[in-house]
Amino acid sequence: MKRTPMTLRGAEQLREELRRLKSEDRPRVIKAIAEARSHGDLSENAEYHAAREQQGFIEGRIGEIEGKLSACEIIDPSTIADTSRVVFGATVEIEAEEDGKRVTYSIVGEDEADIRAGRISITSPIARALVGKSEGDVVIVAAPGGNRTYEIVAISYR
Repeated sequence: MKRTPMTLRGAEQLREELRRLKSEDRPRVIKAIAEARSHGDLSENAEYHAAREQQGFIEGRIGEIEGKLSACEIIDPSTIADTSRVVFGATVEIEAEEDGKRVTYSIVGEDEADIRAGRISITSPIARALVGKSEGDVVIVAAPGGNRTYEIVAISYR
């Protein structure tokens, strides 16, 4: 089985969601189903059908999270030896050659990516272009609006 990289922070977020689903959301929906059943005829009971649909979603999400956690390889970026190369978990500051705008990204797993927070997925075009490169290297990223060129300004592991 292929191991999927995930940061320690990302794994903790998934564990917290799993805990919430199992200890809060699941019991709440089971109670809603029992209450809807008490109203009688289930064939025309919208509350019952809505609660069953929500239960299906919760059970599916629980299974999905458990699968991801069992197949992940947790990587703590702060323990990565300074390789001076971009690797999973690295925080990279890049500068666009077109306008000189600087931006900082942390390379994380797919489930933890949030571009607004500066976290990009290891499978994103920018991350794929950066991995393996060093400070001062210039990378070309294929973007929807055409190729973009960036210079790697700094690499850190936090």
